[in-house]
Amino acid sequence: MSCAFLGWAPSLFMYYTRTITTLLEKHQDLHLPFEKCVFTAFTINFGPRTVCYPHHDIKNLAFGWCAITALGDYDWKLGGHFVIWELKLVIEFPPGSTILIPSAMVCHSNTSIGADEKRYSFSMFTAGGLFRWVEHDFSPEKVYQQTCTRAQAVLEGRERWQSGLALFSNLAQLRENREVNDATKS
Repeated sequence: MSCAFLGWAPSLFMYYTRTITTLLEKHQDLHLPFEKCVFTAFTINFGPRTVCYPHHDIKNLAFGWCAITALGDYDWKLGGHFVIWELKLVIEFPPGSTILIPSAMVCHSNTSIGADEKRYSFSMFTAGGLFRWVEHDFSPEKVYQQTCTRAQAVLEGRERWQSGLALFSNLAQLRENREVNDATKS
């Protein structure tokens, strides 16, 4: 998952890497669920017919990504499609497929499958609170908010949102990164 994340959103991936590295250096008793992975948490939905209703993952980093993998044995042409509501997208999603989405930002779900079919899911994500914990010098949000005015907090929220969106890649940046990577390999 981390390789795909790095390939499609290198700046956002590096933000995760810096933040999680800082967190783990400060709290050495904490460990990632998987080595060399920037996601700090995961969920397994055991089904046997996992269906997620339309939702936002509001506890995740607002502009962060979530990796969602479908597993099981179902006819992906007929069901188990991945839906992104704001974009009006219904995506065929075969078992073994993974998608990276800003799950706090976009409403998503999946369609049902046949009665005799099986569908499970595996999701990886990182809570927004961990990023704020590190950014606020390892202080709880409530303690940090007591050190600033309401206007300062609102301004900081806007700035965090803008800087977060700036971490997303556009196609020109992705092409440039690919060209640099290809040149280094030769």
